[in-house]
Amino acid sequence: MTEPAVERHQGRPTTATADYDPTYDPLTTPHPGHGREYAPTYWVATAGEPPADDGPVQSDLDVDVAIIGSGFTGLSAALFLAREHGIKATVLEANRTAWGCTSRNGGQALNASGRLSRSQWIKRYGKEVAIQLHAEIAAGFDTFRELIKDVDCDAQHGGHLYIAHRDRAMRGLGAEARVLENVFGYKVELLDRKALAERYVDEAEAVGAMHEPDGIGVHPLKLAYGYLRQARELGATVHPASPVTGWHTRNGVHHLHTPRGIVRARAVGVATGGYTAQQLHPALRNRFYPVMSNSLVTRPLTAEEKQACNFITNEIITDTRTLRFYYRKLPDDRVQIGSRSAIAGADATHPRHRQLLVDGLRRKFPALAGIDVDYYWWGWVDLSHDMMPRVFRPDPNDSIYYALGYGGNGVMYSAQAGKRLAQWIAGKPEKTDLPIFCSELPSHPLAPFRRLGQSLLYRWYQLRDEKF
Repeated sequence: MTEPAVERHQGRPTTATADYDPTYDPLTTPHPGHGREYAPTYWVATAGEPPADDGPVQSDLDVDVAIIGSGFTGLSAALFLAREHGIKATVLEANRTAWGCTSRNGGQALNASGRLSRSQWIKRYGKEVAIQLHAEIAAGFDTFRELIKDVDCDAQHGGHLYIAHRDRAMRGLGAEARVLENVFGYKVELLDRKALAERYVDEAEAVGAMHEPDGIGVHPLKLAYGYLRQARELGATVHPASPVTGWHTRNGVHHLHTPRGIVRARAVGVATGGYTAQQLHPALRNRFYPVMSNSLVTRPLTAEEKQACNFITNEIITDTRTLRFYYRKLPDDRVQIGSRSAIAGADATHPRHRQLLVDGLRRKFPALAGIDVDYYWWGWVDLSHDMMPRVFRPDPNDSIYYALGYGGNGVMYSAQAGKRLAQWIAGKPEKTDLPIFCSELPSHPLAPFRRLGQSLLYRWYQLRDEKF
């Protein structure tokens, strides 16, 4: 068994055996696939050859720990299990390594996780708990910063620009800035339109912005490949094309069925994000809501186009819409922009979703109207019903753990979530009094009707964002 593993390590990544499915939908499809190709993202096109992995599961295995999902969370959990706890995990992936949201996101590492602001934390949990949550997210940013130091992932440091698209939104940023500084001691800077245009970027929609010091843009697939290399060097094994198609537990041992063998594990960590199948395990059914995020990347900007937009900054940018746009200038001078659009996988290929991004880019940067789009894709985000993530053990009598619910802010916090997930699995959990660690993901009483509600909410959000 040693020789094939060494041969794979020397440069044999598992290749796809099935085509990419553009209409995949985690609410309607029983499983995310088996050996499917990556989505056609800019990241896949520019990440280079994937690192070696351990190939599909070929026979029954007995392991201490199985991690389901090879995205940021699963790979970082395997890395931390090996590095800090001496546990060599077995990572199971349905398709290719980092096939889900990890290879489809915008590469924006924010000082955040979930969808709530700091002021909303205070309203929900009280000031003291909110301060502790802030400390946890800040510690997560430190964890992320440390992990990426030795990974060539095209990191763009500098911070995050939160751009107000209307006067009312700018007033909201001002109020949030006061909370950040006075309650959390987190120093941010408010910029009027002139300062924003002169120092960072001249965006036509902007009335001002809030600049926060923590924010890093990364090439997400290069980063995932770095996690993969480090985890395997520490003894973890990673098995693509090995979907978990059945799961039962007997005498405290979890039997995870894959197409070519059963993996028997003493503990299981679930890190499948927005690609968690409804049938995977009863503890996860209807515990979060998959939301689609669409993204495009332009051709490289010319010097004249950059000057016309005064696109000086390479920092990550989001705007203040509820259905926010997230965007930035990449290291090769392309512009990436993304937002929410389609609701169901069956509708994902409709041209209007691409057009929403094209129109958003044109409104923000009129000089880029008509620019060629070289890449366009979409992927699923795991949104919890209370807008906050969880790293949790749902049953104290069962060795199942999960890290889910980042709400589109998982690029950074997934590293910390992987660290916390590893601690849970190793029997050494920390910070268990925080709400994201001491309560399960809430379910939804009207789960079968969520998409109808989402459609109505999207229409209301669009009206409120643009008219009120």
